Amino acid sequence: MRRPLFLSAAVALLATAFTAGCSSPGSSTASGAEEVKVALITSTSGPLASYGEQYLRGFEAGLDHATDGTGAVDGVEITVLKDDDGGDPAKGVSLAKKRIGQGVPIIAGSAVSGVATQIAPVAAQNKTLYISGPAATDALTGVNRYTFRSGRQTYQDVLTAKNILGGSKGKKVVVLAQDNAFGQANAAAVKSVLGTGGTTVGEVLAPPAATDLTPVASKVKAARPDMVFVAWAGDTAQSMWSTLDQQGVLDAATVVTGLDSRASYPVFGKAREKVTLLAHYVPGAADTPEAEAMRTYFKAKKWEEDLFTPDGFNAAQMVVEAVRAGGAKGDTDAMVKALEGLSFSGVKGPNTVRAADHALLQPTFQAQFTGEGAPRVARTFPADQVAPAETRIG
Repeated sequence: MRRPLFLSAAVALLATAFTAGCSSPGSSTASGAEEVKVALITSTSGPLASYGEQYLRGFEAGLDHATDGTGAVDGVEITVLKDDDGGDPAKGVSLAKKRIGQGVPIIAGSAVSGVATQIAPVAAQNKTLYISGPAATDALTGVNRYTFRSGRQTYQDVLTAKNILGGSKGKKVVVLAQDNAFGQANAAAVKSVLGTGGTTVGEVLAPPAATDLTPVASKVKAARPDMVFVAWAGDTAQSMWSTLDQQGVLDAATVVTGLDSRASYPVFGKAREKVTLLAHYVPGAADTPEAEAMRTYFKAKKWEEDLFTPDGFNAAQMVVEAVRAGGAKGDTDAMVKALEGLSFSGVKGPNTVRAADHALLQPTFQAQFTGEGAPRVARTFPADQVAPAETRIG
């Protein structure tokens, strides 16, 4: 394991420069300093636009923190280029190829698993460092030596659920998810983690564009499960929860799901008292130096921390470490070596980039809603307790 990355807790309340350009790494800025460009490709439109915005805000705060407000490391300025993939894999790949063609050595981001899984091989083919964002699919872990992740993965969610639920032997579990990369990955992970020792795991996958979810809820209830694991993202969440409640699913089985963004809190409605929550992050829960730095920066911007702001903050910390190793020339092999095995303190707590497959080992949480409507942490699970199974790169 590499030495821990110690970053100053001082935060200068200055905005980092988010500007566009087309020159190669190692070029000079208007001030004459050398620079490395980083392309942030994520959704600022489309169904997961809010996730992308959370990520971008976290990245801005993290870059400010990790560079002591200078936007530079060892005299090399980090220039950030923001691109909207709209949640479209083809557009994400096109943007990645465009930035790679411009000589950009680092790509980060994407809130959409389907986008991230398409960018990863393009990055590897071009020896470009790729640090994925909130995209949770397990397929990114170990996919190639140039791909890392700054957020959690589905396997960690499911292990959190397993720790929350305790023994599930002899029970019937149904995964309710959308029929996309995110939903399919959740179904596969639940089968892998819970589908042993006499536990039966089935799935009900809904068309991502479906608005009438009554048939889906009926299928779940008809399966007569002991537990329902819900993995859902996007604008139809409110309809999904109200439909499950109307169809009696929430009263017929133990229902486990992940805590979503702030905007989703009212979405649970009456379901809030009937659902067990696993949480990638709970706003306000952490008190690390990085969490305090993020809050100071956000307060000046009049922003609120949210579910995926730690992912953006982590990504910025990893970018700074990569640029420190790769220098103005953007030596990606040096960047990869610097990130493999890296341990650093993040917003949530201690993080480690597992050298074997680039999984990001990190703590997770169990949450519950308070009387005021905001969630709070009920339990914290350390990184080693929710570490995904190790895979081999490639």
